[in-house]
Amino acid sequence: MPLSFRVLKPALFGALVLASQPGWAEPALELSQVIHAAVKNDPWLRQSGQLQAALMEESIAEGALPDPRVTIGAANLPTDTFDTGQEAMTQATIGVTQRIPRGESRRLASTKTKTMADVQPFRRANRRAQVTEAVTDLWLDVWRSQQSIRLIEKNRGLFEQLADVAEAGYTSATMGSRQQDVIRASLELTRLEDRLTALQLQLASSREVLGEWIGPDQAQRAVSDHVPPELLKPLPEAWAETSDDALIRHPAIRATDQLIDAQVIDVDLARQAYKPEWSVFAQYGYRDRAPNGQDRADLLTVGVGFDLPIFTGNRQDRRLNASSARLEAVKTERVLQARSLQAKARAALARVEQLDDRIALYQNTLLPQMEEQASAALTAYDNDDGDFAEAVRARIAELNARVELIQMVAERASNLASFRYLTADASDLPSSH
Repeated sequence: MPLSFRVLKPALFGALVLASQPGWAEPALELSQVIHAAVKNDPWLRQSGQLQAALMEESIAEGALPDPRVTIGAANLPTDTFDTGQEAMTQATIGVTQRIPRGESRRLASTKTKTMADVQPFRRANRRAQVTEAVTDLWLDVWRSQQSIRLIEKNRGLFEQLADVAEAGYTSATMGSRQQDVIRASLELTRLEDRLTALQLQLASSREVLGEWIGPDQAQRAVSDHVPPELLKPLPEAWAETSDDALIRHPAIRATDQLIDAQVIDVDLARQAYKPEWSVFAQYGYRDRAPNGQDRADLLTVGVGFDLPIFTGNRQDRRLNASSARLEAVKTERVLQARSLQAKARAALARVEQLDDRIALYQNTLLPQMEEQASAALTAYDNDDGDFAEAVRARIAELNARVELIQMVAERASNLASFRYLTADASDLPSSH
């Protein structure tokens, strides 16, 4: 065997050892930075605050009395002369009428609007949790592609040296079977390049989507090499026993509770329609002197008015029934919402548990065995006692397993992020419920 071929094989074995060593990269974009920037720059949160401020202003307006109504006119004018002093009943009048809404409708309307305003803090808490989950998934997508690219690029040199070994063996040996080794090595390099291209496309796509939340310039930075520890920590074992309590503290559930409170008030508001609406009025009438110069007394009119809600079948009854039906609909929505959150949380919990088992299997058993197999196959080939294709297959299998481990770690972290959102706690926010 030529000297150059004997030198390449030990060098190849050394490259295998170096390729197995972890790489170093300077930490760049941390997940906490991404979450902070995404929440800070989210216009939805500002919109929610503006809507809450508007509802609070409206609640004050709803509790105020209607503006009084002023009327100015002339009463009992003689149509033959239009002389204000001709007839004793002719007056110049000015009157004020104040309407008083039914029952406690003002207070209830104000309370309902304030309750609707109190929904917004829970919606903002839910939105922050949703944004955290969304950008965590995007950050993990970038991390997954970035780590896979680094791993494949780190192993590309090994496959290039495999191709060099095959080429050297083919040019120096007399056996025609070595040509298959050359072709196989070239094919695997081509496949590796195609895989890198696909990963680069995924990385670019994930960064563009992440740029929507944190800006395109920030999204182009490399993410840190390690998944944050809070996404890798063990699952809470007691969640299954306290899941109902955890769900009622979720911001989405608490927002729905506020909507139920508002709808309860709306039912009470509909009941106020059975009470009369009152109004008080006062009118002052000025009278001119009589034609003989005699003074005439001015006149004052005061009174109280009210309506009679006695035909309630097609209006008050229908509106009360409609309000009650809407209340039951919101309660049903809460039940469906709680069921959905619980089912999704349990599904995420099950996926995390399964992924923990798979990750442990890969780290403790499968990867060490594959690495041992790849080293044995390469050693056998180095000693002219093994097949080139088998050495390549073993190395590719180990590379695929390491890429799969990266995928599983990212998937596990993503599912834990979903679980953290589904069990978010908004108990520290005040509520009128």
